[in-house]
Amino acid sequence: MDDRVILRVGAKFLIPFILLFALYVQFHGDYGPGGGFQAGVIFAAAFVLYALVYGLPNAERAMPPRVVYICSALGVVIYAGVGVVTLLKGANFLDYGVLAHDPEHGQHYGILFVELGVLTTVFGVMVTVFYAFAGRGRKDG
Repeated sequence: MDDRVILRVGAKFLIPFILLFALYVQFHGDYGPGGGFQAGVIFAAAFVLYALVYGLPNAERAMPPRVVYICSALGVVIYAGVGVVTLLKGANFLDYGVLAHDPEHGQHYGILFVELGVLTTVFGVMVTVFYAFAGRGRKDG
């Protein structure tokens, strides 16, 4: 039996709150400090904690490297997609004002989607880097 019971129970208790805090930072970023980058790092930190406590193979089963790679690319697609939509609506690249009937609402939607793209990319890259360094020297990979 594993002797790290307190660590496992503590991590199991903390990880949902870490993920919830990342979402808070993401959505509060419109009104105060924070946003996609910070939320992506916090979100990735929850998976790093999981991997450190439960082991890298378990973390890779919970979040396969292929999914993490897709997240890295998907965030860039979301970010660029917002810019392409603004171009197709006849405005400048990332001119959010055209995304809704009211320019102020368009600004809100644009920032929300761009920050979501940043969160997704930062999360994917951070976890990819962690997997790369944590998996070095393993015989099974």
